[in-house]
Amino acid sequence: MENYKAYHTSSTDRMLLLLKTKGPLSTNGIARELGITGEGARQQLQRLAEEGWVAFESSSKGVGRPSLIWSLSDRGNRRFPDTHAELTVQLINTIRDVLGDEALGNVISAREHKALLRYYDIIRLEEGLEDKVRKFAALRSSDGYLAEYRAEGNGFLLIENHCPICAAANACHDICKVELQTFQQIFKEWATVERLDHAIEGARHCAYRILPV
Repeated sequence: MENYKAYHTSSTDRMLLLLKTKGPLSTNGIARELGITGEGARQQLQRLAEEGWVAFESSSKGVGRPSLIWSLSDRGNRRFPDTHAELTVQLINTIRDVLGDEALGNVISAREHKALLRYYDIIRLEEGLEDKVRKFAALRSSDGYLAEYRAEGNGFLLIENHCPICAAANACHDICKVELQTFQQIFKEWATVERLDHAIEGARHCAYRILPV
């Protein structure tokens, strides 16, 4: 799997980033991923739980002690920023109230058109489809989406583990609609793009299937 580059260095950041990108994990699973002992993971997780960063549930499978499954709490999720959330939502509502839905749609389309030109001009220089998807994931990560990709069948799966504009997307669903259209436009020479999972519909992340044409 090709991962985004993580710039978090503290043990707290590494653990929270792991839960953000991999989803709920057991204590032993976290220990394996981070290359630490089970006891070391347990101590760190207990501290993070006491500070409100993580939450846990007990899971029983067969005979033996139930294991603890850890996930990010609301506070833990807020450690990954929603870029200028309050101001963005205010601007969306103001444009809608003052200028109307059509004007809001035009603003969203213009924003995505700029993104399309920036992404396209970069990824078109890559040779094969996988290189293009790899570069696209890196660009999305640099924009805050914690993106990664992996090969799947004859195509690729692109996963965005964080949405830095989640508040805006919830205030105006057209943002996500136009964003998908932008992805499809960027790759139309080489691949089709289909959204599989959608964070604002309750999924843990957004995921896209990219198949060669």
